[in-house]
Amino acid sequence: MAKQSKNADGQYVRKETFWLVTLLALAVGFFGGVMFGVFKTDTAEMPGRPAPAPTQAADPGKASIVAALEKETRSNPGNLDAWIELGNAYFDSNQYEKSIGAYRKALEIDPDNANIWTDMGVMYRRNGNPQEAINAFDKAIEADPKHEVSRMNKGIVLLHDLQDTDGAVKAWEGLLEVNPVAMAPTGRSVDEMVQQIKKQGGAQ
Repeated sequence: MAKQSKNADGQYVRKETFWLVTLLALAVGFFGGVMFGVFKTDTAEMPGRPAPAPTQAADPGKASIVAALEKETRSNPGNLDAWIELGNAYFDSNQYEKSIGAYRKALEIDPDNANIWTDMGVMYRRNGNPQEAINAFDKAIEADPKHEVSRMNKGIVLLHDLQDTDGAVKAWEGLLEVNPVAMAPTGRSVDEMVQQIKKQGGAQ
């Protein structure tokens, strides 16, 4: 099962959400003088390169976990934790549509869960639907205005998938209102990134 870590508010956030979107979705090269690094993983994405095709979990152990979770959700469709873990299992094996479906079932039970909305947004982005990813991140922010990961991810998708520089800057400015010292995983201050883009004339 996917590991989770606590954010500043004590909420559990899946590490995959942060790494897959906040790191892997960053463009290779320069934008307005800001260099974004790419971290190699089995599911790394680069702008202009198709996302890897959905695959079944090759590990028999993972497959058995998925089978057990599928059985549990069929038997107990009101089991929130089972739906979340099933969505996570599909997430980890790049089964985008199945992951989205499981997260949607979880959201029927817990519609204000910002972490689930954010994870689903990651899956929409990886499934080639950045606008639905933005919609999911907006739902996460609506559910929890202090949810930093969804704000960071929203800016990244706006910038690199939708080429909406102004929207990305606004998303990151919203993040800075929540956390004035917010940092990108690259170690760069979000405020520095925003100011650099503005300096280069990339946002109005």
